[in-house]
Amino acid sequence: MTDEALRSSRAVVIGGGLAGITAALRLADAGLDVTLLEGRPRLGGLAFSFKRGELTVDNGQHVYLRCCTAYRWFLDRVGGARLAPLQNRLDVPVLDVGRPSGPRLGRLRRNALPVPFHLAAGLAGYPHLSLVERAGVGRAALALGRLDPDDPALDAIDFGSWLTRHGQSQRTIEALWDLVGVATLNATAPNSSLALAAKVFKTGLLSEPGAADIGWASVPLGEVHDTLTRKALDSVGVRTELRTKADTVTRSADGRWIVDTGAERIEADTVVLAVPQRETHDLLPEGALDEPGRLLSIGTSPILNVHVVYDRKVLRRPFFAALGSPVQWVFDRTDASGLTGPGQYLALSQSAADDEIDLPVAELRSRYLPELERLLPAARGAGIRDFFVTRERTATFAPAPGVGRLRPGTRTRAPGLYLAGAWTATGWPATMEGAVRSGCSAADAALRTLGRTHELPLQEAA
Repeated sequence: MTDEALRSSRAVVIGGGLAGITAALRLADAGLDVTLLEGRPRLGGLAFSFKRGELTVDNGQHVYLRCCTAYRWFLDRVGGARLAPLQNRLDVPVLDVGRPSGPRLGRLRRNALPVPFHLAAGLAGYPHLSLVERAGVGRAALALGRLDPDDPALDAIDFGSWLTRHGQSQRTIEALWDLVGVATLNATAPNSSLALAAKVFKTGLLSEPGAADIGWASVPLGEVHDTLTRKALDSVGVRTELRTKADTVTRSADGRWIVDTGAERIEADTVVLAVPQRETHDLLPEGALDEPGRLLSIGTSPILNVHVVYDRKVLRRPFFAALGSPVQWVFDRTDASGLTGPGQYLALSQSAADDEIDLPVAELRSRYLPELERLLPAARGAGIRDFFVTRERTATFAPAPGVGRLRPGTRTRAPGLYLAGAWTATGWPATMEGAVRSGCSAADAALRTLGRTHELPLQEAA
């Protein structure tokens, strides 16, 4: 390695997903010289877009809630808030095609009344549960509201058992708790930590009336997480190196960090590892964590996305959720994708897809096209312009009972080395919100260590 290959930077962030981008922005906003390394040819991590013919396709449908204050800060910081608007009020169409009486549409929605009355009217009119089941939901929600998600004892309990003990029928779990939980936790109730479930439902449904209002990008995710983000990073002087992976992270004789990419060595006071847990494990210097093997025990959970382009419009709503069908959530991505001519592009988001993630495209096509015809009568007889799938086999960490004790905090035992990623101990499941929070935590911890008082405020969710 020549002397010219040695470069100095006050901070190096390894990983260009939302956690790494956030850490880099906050460190640079505080005046540090920052280098951001990303192995892919783009930023955004697992929330990105790609081209398929004329379409610009998101790898998966990503949404956020009004209570996601960190991700909302991120959108504001990169100038993308107007491109990912929120609903004025929570309103989720839920179509049940599994009833003998035929398909029936219901809605989960709120009004402007204070918590918990903001959901009472919507629940009272939710047709997919009986009167007794709806009353039982109210009692379980009140019990859930009394839980402390930070209580370590909750991490060892599975959400499904807790729901059963609190009088929730299998139908109630399917038609309400899993409808929300699978989409946010990427696991069914029996496979979810009660601590994480309590965090999701307390924050999203029981903190303030508008907390669960849904937002999503009206443009391809790449415009926000890559294009706008690059501009924001450039504006504060971050050196962003794509297609560049860190091979090793070591300490020099004088106590500074050396990040070796193979092409150059970067010397820094601060290093943030913002990569997945297994990659973090491989880069960690000896002694940085007491039990680094725990990182390898954090499981992963897949998400499958099914993309269908019809030759005509088959869905009038922007999205809906389904019951009595393998279909989970369906979104209209026609305008965002740039589809031209007649037709409509629908994206199906299938969480906790362990049984389907490796199925051949032909088998998925034969499974999901008939289901869409059951759900959407207008799809019957419609031509298929395109059908394809995207698979994220390690989309999120698995929120299984006991995962809380495996998730490390942002600080390590090595001075100047910090961890970020949705899999770290944010208290949140693996969401865009959790990723941004982890990046904030890592950057702010580093700034405190460096004696910087220029910490940017981040509103905490209730």
